[in-house]
Amino acid sequence: MKRRSLLLAAGTAACARGAGLRAPAAPRAPAAATPLPPRSVVYGRRGMVAGAHPLAVGIGVDILRAGGSAVDAAIAVNAALGVMEPMMCGLGGDLFAQVWDPRAGALAGLNASGRAPRAAAIDRVRPDATGGIPLDGPASWTVPGTVDGWFALHQRFGRLPMKILLAPAIAAAREGVPVPRVIARDWRTSGHAGFARTFLPAPREGELFRNVDLSRSYQLIAEGGRDAFYRGSIAKTIVAFSRAHGGFFAPEDFASTRAEWVTPISTDYRGVTVWQLPPNGQGLAVLQMLNVLETFDLRGMGRESPDFWHTLVEAKKLVFEDRARHYAAPERMKVPIAALLSKEYARSRARLIDPAHAARRLAPGLDRSDTTYVATADADGMMVSLIQSNYLPCGSGWVPDRLGFCLQNRGAQFSLVPGSPNALAGGARPFHTIIPGFATRAGRPWLAFGVMGGDVQPQGQVQVLINLIDFQMSLQAAGDAPRFRHKGSTEPAGAMTPMSDGGLLALEPGISTVLRGELERRGHQLAQETFFGGYQAVARDADSGVLAGATESRKDGCALGW
Repeated sequence: MKRRSLLLAAGTAACARGAGLRAPAAPRAPAAATPLPPRSVVYGRRGMVAGAHPLAVGIGVDILRAGGSAVDAAIAVNAALGVMEPMMCGLGGDLFAQVWDPRAGALAGLNASGRAPRAAAIDRVRPDATGGIPLDGPASWTVPGTVDGWFALHQRFGRLPMKILLAPAIAAAREGVPVPRVIARDWRTSGHAGFARTFLPAPREGELFRNVDLSRSYQLIAEGGRDAFYRGSIAKTIVAFSRAHGGFFAPEDFASTRAEWVTPISTDYRGVTVWQLPPNGQGLAVLQMLNVLETFDLRGMGRESPDFWHTLVEAKKLVFEDRARHYAAPERMKVPIAALLSKEYARSRARLIDPAHAARRLAPGLDRSDTTYVATADADGMMVSLIQSNYLPCGSGWVPDRLGFCLQNRGAQFSLVPGSPNALAGGARPFHTIIPGFATRAGRPWLAFGVMGGDVQPQGQVQVLINLIDFQMSLQAAGDAPRFRHKGSTEPAGAMTPMSDGGLLALEPGISTVLRGELERRGHQLAQETFFGGYQAVARDADSGVLAGATESRKDGCALGW
């Protein structure tokens, strides 16, 4: 593959915002219909990639054209995004994925989230003012799982050599890439040791960003495999950096890192089976919310009804109560996942929703986190739902010496309360917000999708699914439709304890003033918010095999088919 094609393929008209994608004029619709979306659904026959940066998406399509699998494409796109969208993802973060394996006719789940250093302990951490682990301190560092995740995926499902998959990211980091609008807007402007050398001054829209240090790290991995990261010079550099700055990392923390293949969990919602990975992630919340909402006639209520929005928000509150009390790594959960997924339990919880009044008791949402999501599909029937994150923008903001990437701060999600399910312990995995979604119909693969953004993710995934299933929206319109976001109003970011102030409800433009007023009368406290997540999706028609792609109109990315 030529380097030029790898870096510029996504500049085609099919990937441009609106260029060649705007839907044709349609007959006048009734007043209640959803407005025509600003982008059309993208279609392809042999492959599809949806991601948060057009150049990265183009790289993924080039990998598919060169004979790579959907997993190969997802790895190449994720590596490129580590260069092009570095506040959202990178080598210092974690990864989760669901892969539809056409040979087995089943989903495979991968948990590539890192663990706390073995030396970490509650009594060794000085809490911040909220009583939690400081978000930007060395105690928030957990072992990065992304590279291990790439190689686990590649060993099982890859076709092309890893050197080929990483080559476009290496070239992009060395030569530079222009920064699009949303990424430039969200660029982190301060950090700790090593940050300024790598990421400052913050690039403006359209400026080139280069990261030569990162290109060298990628090159080491391409040549030396996963051991270059977990046993070689990269691990040694991170451990030395940790010791110099008060962290807990030791060589054995890296050498013992292994991604885990897990069995996805699911629920049926109006004839569609929705799949998530089991905790330590929060995908269980999506399934619980769907179980509660299935007991209501949402389509009959209609999206313009205050009953519809009120019911969705109240269901979220109920489920996030469970999330705060129970979610942790499976071996540390005190309530069985099966019990939380029970339809009978959902019906009992649904009966707690008062149609006239907003509940005051709920679990806190998390503050905004930064993540990237990639969906891919190939001609052989493989589909990939992959999500990868540093947690907060550029993670902890610490960049180990000349490695070109930040260390994640996912460890800040641990609790410092002894005995709690998510309490900090050496070698434990923390609660995780990033969740790759998947859905099947009649046992056949239908949808790989995700909605980025901390506590937004379960709320956003549920809203997208309701738009698709209850309201029969197109793949693109389902993501473009206005959303709500509900979050706690007083608890600190990362808090995982219940609270009782009712929280704050943000509604996107497009939700009417009349509807907002009715929700306020029911007791919802409305607030201003500008972040409602980032959606990407790829769908497969079971009969024709035609692939459809959609991407978040609130971000820079695109979908591109082949």
